[in-house]
Amino acid sequence: MTEPTGTTRATRVTDHGGGVHSIRVPIPDNPLGHTLVHLIDTDTGPVLIDTGWDDPASWTALTEGLTACGTTVTELTGVLVTHHHPDHHGLSAKVREASGAWIAMHEADAAVVRRTRESPPARWYAYMAAKLLAAGAPASHVAPLTAAAEAGRPRRLPGLDAALPDRAITPGDLLDLPGRRLRALWTPGHTPGHVCLHLEETHPCGLAGNGRLFSGDHLLPGISPHIGLYEDPSVEEGSTDPLGDYLDSLERVGRLAPAEVLPAHQHPFTDAPARVRELLAHHEARLTGLLGLLSAPLTPWQLAARMEWNRPWADIPYASRNIAVSEAEAHLRRLVKLGRAEAVPGSDPVAYAAAP
Repeated sequence: MTEPTGTTRATRVTDHGGGVHSIRVPIPDNPLGHTLVHLIDTDTGPVLIDTGWDDPASWTALTEGLTACGTTVTELTGVLVTHHHPDHHGLSAKVREASGAWIAMHEADAAVVRRTRESPPARWYAYMAAKLLAAGAPASHVAPLTAAAEAGRPRRLPGLDAALPDRAITPGDLLDLPGRRLRALWTPGHTPGHVCLHLEETHPCGLAGNGRLFSGDHLLPGISPHIGLYEDPSVEEGSTDPLGDYLDSLERVGRLAPAEVLPAHQHPFTDAPARVRELLAHHEARLTGLLGLLSAPLTPWQLAARMEWNRPWADIPYASRNIAVSEAEAHLRRLVKLGRAEAVPGSDPVAYAAAP
């Protein structure tokens, strides 16, 4: 693969023009490879969009990348977090400690950060075990979570001690970045508080369209982000519709028609409306395919095991199976809300079938 124009091979830093750079920050042991952390110049100092995974190699890549951009971590004035996941928010605390920078996040994701910090790890292990059992997971799969909950295992999962933001990103508002016009768009689906950030400025290369969009994980050029159920014990079961939220958000981004999209993974791209149409068609085809599988009643676990993934179900690692089941549940919930599927009365664990 050739390097993008303006990318230096040693540091993996790209100059996108107009005071915008990106830094490839590695994600350890993850097929995505890296997070594209963006740096935007402002009249009061540089601001990061996301920070990357909390890992020594990632921190080195970030700090060396900042140096290659002509600045240092100590000069950063702020961090805008597209969403709370650890490959985006993981290094925010270290950035703030090194620079005194503020951290901003949408309130819905800030609530997730507060909840995970305040809850004992055993509660989360027990919650996940109960969710998986309700989804029809076999006892052998749930046993490690149950054992961890009973043992009071200490925190070992990334993101459980993520930095608390000190500013809120309010959808629709221009962010307080002197000399720039950056507007927040609420794009829930991948997480409840995911935001895209729209740079309402003429593209530096004169590309036709409506500015540039920092899309986080919402809109990616070659993959579809994970859409699962939001992990929130306080929310009434069945009341959320993450896939519906995501599809609605996609359509709004498509109507925006930015000249260029700067995502958090893979590479920049143009023609956002075309990519939105592809993703809408992908999810509609997937929903239709799931209805075929639901010709006989299936639990979410059974449905996930029959869905098409990037590898056979038998080869999917333990943690990834949990994510797959969550995605199956999100699609099931969308089908139920559309009246295309329904829960089978009296089934335990609950199974679903195509509506007559």
